[in-house]
Amino acid sequence: MLAPNLELEEAERIRQEEMIRDCDLWDDPAKSNEVLVKLADTVKLVNALKDLKYKAEEAKLITQLAEIDAVNYSLFEQAYDASLVISDLLDKYEVSKLLREPYDMEGACITIKAGSGSNKSEEWAEQLLSMYIKWAKKQGYNGRVVEKNLSMNGSFESATIDLEFEYAYGFLSGERGVHCMISSRNGSARNEVSSVGVDVVPLFLGTTPDLQISDDDLILSSPLLLGEKRSRTGYKVCVQHIPTGLTFQSSGERSYFANQIKALNRLKAKLLVIANDQGVSSLSRINADTIMDMSKKETRRYMFHPNKLVLDVKTGLELPDLNSVLDGNIEPLIRAHINTRHSNFTI
Repeated sequence: MLAPNLELEEAERIRQEEMIRDCDLWDDPAKSNEVLVKLADTVKLVNALKDLKYKAEEAKLITQLAEIDAVNYSLFEQAYDASLVISDLLDKYEVSKLLREPYDMEGACITIKAGSGSNKSEEWAEQLLSMYIKWAKKQGYNGRVVEKNLSMNGSFESATIDLEFEYAYGFLSGERGVHCMISSRNGSARNEVSSVGVDVVPLFLGTTPDLQISDDDLILSSPLLLGEKRSRTGYKVCVQHIPTGLTFQSSGERSYFANQIKALNRLKAKLLVIANDQGVSSLSRINADTIMDMSKKETRRYMFHPNKLVLDVKTGLELPDLNSVLDGNIEPLIRAHINTRHSNFTI
């Protein structure tokens, strides 16, 4: 399986290099940049496959040694561990091959907002925040909580996590929407539903969103102007896009200007995603009336009562181990979303 994939990617790399040699990069800078980015991605993929091939050969050698020295149980353990690593890497490779949409390769910015009027919603939002941080850690990365906002009584209101690694957006874009916790009400047979809104936008790695927005289309505000005290980390800045009504904020930086830039970049990332979803090439062509408010569309149900299970509304996938999912093991849910999205694109 590895050899054919490696050969195909090597052939693609050679084809892209020949394309660069045959054309004048100065004639069309935009297209040249696109070709160079694709070549860089292909080179990364080829190197990853070569590394995977090396690990597979190493695992095969360990297995052969274990068969020769059957008494040495540590060799069998090494062979088993190596096979698990290879299986996991192959799964990730197969999934990453499906991530070919614009911005899939970017990092991700996740915003989690507790529902109003319920202490359980605030506690539930904290659990989801922990779930995403644990998932990132299992991928070998840190989920950085860049801001956490509390209400006047000190309870959880919202939090934002930056995941600064490739493909984070492609993996987690399906998390966008309402996540519902279904639990019993004070031990009774009646269920109580607590909801939390999750939004995910691309976090551009090493670049800034390539989008120009007229100053006339923006409203900037700061809680400092409304009489609120300056937070420990800096000034909260809210940026609203008048034509669409979208609003993003930032409060994790230590200056007004830095928070303004971060909030504006989040807004731009959201607008780019919407433009791509609507198939339009400019902001003026975005139809604000058809923007789907994902914060109001149910994505997943986490059943704490009567049975502990997880139901993904978008894909229909049901997982029986609620505690495992909350511990950050959301890979099956991620794969199901990516496969469903890929199937919809190919129909």
